Amino acid sequence: MELLEFARGPGLALALTLFLGGTAWRLIAFLRFPVKPDYSEPRSSATGRGALRAIVARMVPHAAFRERTLASMVHAYGYHLGLAVVFFGYRPHIAFIRRLTGLSWPAVPGWLFALAVAFTFVGLLYALFARLSSPVLRLLSSFDDYFSWLVTLLPMLTGMALISLPIETGVYPASPAHPVWVAMHLLSLELLLAWLPFGKLRHAFLVFFSRGTTGAAFARRGAER
Repeated sequence: MELLEFARGPGLALALTLFLGGTAWRLIAFLRFPVKPDYSEPRSSATGRGALRAIVARMVPHAAFRERTLASMVHAYGYHLGLAVVFFGYRPHIAFIRRLTGLSWPAVPGWLFALAVAFTFVGLLYALFARLSSPVLRLLSSFDDYFSWLVTLLPMLTGMALISLPIETGVYPASPAHPVWVAMHLLSLELLLAWLPFGKLRHAFLVFFSRGTTGAAFARRGAER
């Protein structure tokens, strides 16, 4: 079996199984986590509103810390939004998603895609530099931090090797012009999908659950604001 055939077939199936199974396992474990009984009288019944308020409000730092955290906030939003545009806005990627799910949508303009790629690369490199240059962050960093950074970067690097291909060929044509690089790009994506539920990248879907739970608890105690 050739490398591209493996990436398109067993490799992709295994990665999707690990991604979906791991995500479901994380969510079930989160929802089944034992909660300490709260015998105090509820001061508000608007826990759903409190959960939503916490999710939205924590998207922006508190005013008292906004000036000190402005650079890190712009950096974080820049490369997270960049990743989203690169993955969901590039025409070959949309074709790939359509093959898997049947869903599709218009691709972003070329200038926006190029801008998203630039923001993502700069953001990822800045994140690594900030971690390595800070004694505190370096001390607190583990294998998970560096490996999660690496598996996020690899699809970007292998994708850049394919960026010169004609857009009509896509990333997954029947007979790609560069099968090895197409396979490497697919395998790097599959590594990212397989790792995502098990490393710190799981915050991509757990962050809203944790913030919502905290917001609901605060609302119950009358501390929505």
